Amino acid sequence: MSDTAVPRQPHAFSLWREAQDTRVRTRLGGVFYLLAWLLVWGFAQAPQQDMLLGLGGTLLFASLWGLRLAHALPTEQSSKALQRWLDRHWALILSTALAWGLVYAMSLSQMRFSSSANIATLSTIAFSTAMAFNFAMRKYRAITALVLLYLPGLLTLLWHYQEQLATLVTLACYFAYLLLALNRSHREYRATLELELQLLEQQARLEQINRTDSLTQLGNRYLFNNLFPAMLANAQRSGEALSLVLLDIDFFKQINDQYGHISGDSCLAAFAERMRLNFRRDSDALLRLGGEEFGVLLPNTSLEQARLMAEDFRQQLAGEGFQLEGHLLPLTASLGVGCFDPARDHSAEGFFRRVDNALYAAKAAGRNRVVTA
Repeated sequence: MSDTAVPRQPHAFSLWREAQDTRVRTRLGGVFYLLAWLLVWGFAQAPQQDMLLGLGGTLLFASLWGLRLAHALPTEQSSKALQRWLDRHWALILSTALAWGLVYAMSLSQMRFSSSANIATLSTIAFSTAMAFNFAMRKYRAITALVLLYLPGLLTLLWHYQEQLATLVTLACYFAYLLLALNRSHREYRATLELELQLLEQQARLEQINRTDSLTQLGNRYLFNNLFPAMLANAQRSGEALSLVLLDIDFFKQINDQYGHISGDSCLAAFAERMRLNFRRDSDALLRLGGEEFGVLLPNTSLEQARLMAEDFRQQLAGEGFQLEGHLLPLTASLGVGCFDPARDHSAEGFFRRVDNALYAAKAAGRNRVVTA
């Protein structure tokens, strides 16, 4: 699975990791239950006399193994889908554990299986050990599986405790050890998962830094270069309009030269805040393209709607100006506005160039104005 398919939300990622681990660890586990049953049945005193029982057990364990293999991971990586898959897969695990627990009890209680009871005991120890060390991601479900594996046999041994006391005490002690080992394995699994979550959080933070302009907290040019073609392709598929507004602060170099770069940075931050107040829809993408040039991507927005939004921004910016050290400085911007037109724009670059030409036309016509492409 690619990195893009990995859920980014912590809870969804935890379930995704658990589902991945559970799937890997149960893929071949089912076949060993089947092999163990064939050994228990095959080494019984008269397996040919228990043909119906033997074939029935074979079909049962083969079916449970087949269901595990057929239970593919969900394509949807949501918390709900992953939790549903885990619940169903654990139902198969617990069903297999119960089936084997009953087999173990039968091998201890039926004289015709006395010759293969040791095989059943060793298999039970092996299955329970694997459960404690490999399925500790869900501690209480794993404990339930251990109980299902052991309890029928322990009850049978308890019923015949006079003859089986040594085996009963030994298995009971080993069961207690497995509970302790399971608890430790669960803590180790959770610690590893916490490390993965921390790495995921750090990766998300780094991606945010890479995509965000540190001064204005708007998207940067890197984000624009990735987002613009994707939004354009989506608009073409859906048939919805996509408008682009390019903004350039008028005479910004004079602010830097006269008041210094710190004041210039304050001006850029104030300009970005004004953009957030005017282009405030959740779907709008606000970006700093470099220097004093900014952009806004407006999905599902016609050319006229985009022009009105741009004009409203221009008027409010010109009316409020820029507060600097107790003085009100005039602050205006030139804006180019365009809407994607398949007949004119054969690529994202062509669309951008057309809107960029409108921006330069606004600057050439005297600045502080909106020009549509």
